[in-house]
Amino acid sequence: MDKILRIDVGAEGGPKATAVPVGEYAGLGGRALTSAIVLKEVPPLCHPLGGENKLVIAPGLLSGTAGAQTGRISVGCKSPLTGGIKESNSGGQPSQVLAKLGYGAIVLEGRPKGDDLYKIFINKDGVKITKDNSLKMLPNYDVVEKMKKEYGDKICCISIGPAGEMKMGAATIAFTDMELRPTRHAGRGGVGAVMGSKNIKVIVLDATGMPVRAPKDPDKFQDANKRFVDGLKKHPVTGQGLPAYGTNILTNILNEVGGYPTYNFRQGRFDGAAKISGETQADTETKRGANPTHGCHRGCVIQCSGTYNDKDGHYLTKQPEYETVWAHGGNCGISDLDKIAMMDFLDDNYGIDTIEMGATIAVAMEAGLAPFGDADAAIKMIHEVGKGTDRGRILGNGAGMTGKAFGVERVPVVKNQAMPAYDPRAVQGIGVTYATSPMGADHTAGYAVTANVLKVGGDVNALKPEGQVELSRNLQIATAAIDSTGMCLFIAFAVLDQPDTFQALLDMLNSFYGLNLTGDSVTELGKKILKMERDFNTRAGFTPQHDRLPSYFKTEKFAPHNVTFAVKDEELDKVFNW
Repeated sequence: MDKILRIDVGAEGGPKATAVPVGEYAGLGGRALTSAIVLKEVPPLCHPLGGENKLVIAPGLLSGTAGAQTGRISVGCKSPLTGGIKESNSGGQPSQVLAKLGYGAIVLEGRPKGDDLYKIFINKDGVKITKDNSLKMLPNYDVVEKMKKEYGDKICCISIGPAGEMKMGAATIAFTDMELRPTRHAGRGGVGAVMGSKNIKVIVLDATGMPVRAPKDPDKFQDANKRFVDGLKKHPVTGQGLPAYGTNILTNILNEVGGYPTYNFRQGRFDGAAKISGETQADTETKRGANPTHGCHRGCVIQCSGTYNDKDGHYLTKQPEYETVWAHGGNCGISDLDKIAMMDFLDDNYGIDTIEMGATIAVAMEAGLAPFGDADAAIKMIHEVGKGTDRGRILGNGAGMTGKAFGVERVPVVKNQAMPAYDPRAVQGIGVTYATSPMGADHTAGYAVTANVLKVGGDVNALKPEGQVELSRNLQIATAAIDSTGMCLFIAFAVLDQPDTFQALLDMLNSFYGLNLTGDSVTELGKKILKMERDFNTRAGFTPQHDRLPSYFKTEKFAPHNVTFAVKDEELDKVFNW
């Protein structure tokens, strides 16, 4: 990955591609690379949909290798949703393929001169950019089918749906899985709107004829990778729970501990949780001939993805993730798995963040647009977003805008981004992450559920403020580093509990690049990334007052524990004091 592909979408005669050396960005990958480019090249006060913003798509440091779990990809830009820096992370095939093609990143930059839509094809012979207005307003599944007919089935795709073309704040970028389905998404922060603002509908990648990236010390890399895989397989979360039930294994767990936000974050338990749990979901999938154990990219050994068939045994969508099932399920008072799966499909097809959309629907229900529990009304709202009706454009710009438009006070957002499936009063460590992450409310930025609920990597009382700042700080640092490697974040379960597995990860990086990284090196990388991101946000106008939860989380007691968020503001301001 010794070059960056820069595409000037405002060039005379249409977008022009230029491959340049990585230069000053050498040694960076994934989130480290996207945040470095955005910090250096994007004016913090620019309009997110204007020509000065850039969209950066970067595979991780180990993507394209024979290493396990290395298929994550980072998308960076100034976020249209938060107004700050954004790194949105996805699985799927494109990370591995882009890395094999030798690109450390694709950078879309400039302002289009007209309203024509373009597709980009990249293979070992170079880059071809073609105007294709037949793709306008097509949903993601239709776009991929057209690309398969044109380029064959050895490709993978990066695309936007109608929401991205309409530049909505909840718009995603879709990445195809191993079966060439647009089921993996860089979902958070409206990154799809930035791709839409560049008039790029789809990027098609084909690595046919390109070898796997070779390590500097193949024998040591192979040995380290084997030890790493063994560690993942022997850990109960990555080796048993996630493969069997997917991420939705968390529904029963969070419901039991009273941290499952229900009816727009009104209470911590949902009476219908068992009907939409991971166990019920996996059983339903198996009975209908689908597969609850599946990887989203080649080289995945955790296999937490899956497929979901309808009642007639036909493919409907990927196995809906925990956050998706919660957002469209418990948070909206809906306990029908088939309706939730349909909403997941529609979100993927239109290109909408499932977390933001589910939170938005719950806010709309609180506003009286539909009663809680009305799945058909929720489905209709998603269709309105995809069609771009007046109401759909409000909903498609997220929970924050929807709350303002319909006069709702209880809107669970930080930096205008919706909170995921863990209430910050019952899981106080995740509340610290929501409040302070440069990304806005984002569970993946520092997944304190590990020690708060799952008792992985330690044990910090979820209902008390003590220890939460240190927990979130350490996890945010570690996560930033992991996001730079191309590794799946779920490796953290094994890495936190098993020192040998963490050492194996270090050995993979060292043997591949000829380095001598230590645990301290990883920590320093994570700190460097967070410093870059906070620097951008500060210059974009963010202050410590933006590192706060909505005030009602401090005053409104949360059942069943009857607690409020108790971490003091002055403690939140110490998260990045290291």
